[in-house]
Amino acid sequence: MRNLRSLLFGVAVLAMATAAQAQTAVKATVPFDFVVGNHAYSAGEYTVKSIGTAATTLRIDNTQEGTGVFVNSNTCREIAPSDVTKLIFHRVGDNYFLYQIWIEGNSAGREFPMSRTETQISQNREKPELIIVAANISR
Repeated sequence: MRNLRSLLFGVAVLAMATAAQAQTAVKATVPFDFVVGNHAYSAGEYTVKSIGTAATTLRIDNTQEGTGVFVNSNTCREIAPSDVTKLIFHRVGDNYFLYQIWIEGNSAGREFPMSRTETQISQNREKPELIIVAANISR
């Protein structure tokens, strides 16, 4: 009985942590135009927020233009938790593609599938360069 109570408590704590993370928004000023999926974004200030408890769908909002788009993402993991909140972009030539989002203290982040455009551009070039943009957590 005691083990069952401990297990239920652990599951409840994990569920609350997941729900709290799902409510976290990441804010960043991106100094260049970029692409996520099939949508192009202009340079500016952005907020990225998880939608729902599964956190696979994210909403990317341009805070200056008041526009937003929903995009799907996948989970990515690192052994050590991220030391900072950040957006990671692939730079291929003069093109930037949002690749991953990490929140400080988490070993799981969000990763975006390569778009058709990124795949086509990457075929004729070397490996993409990683560009990191610092971000802030907003609740």
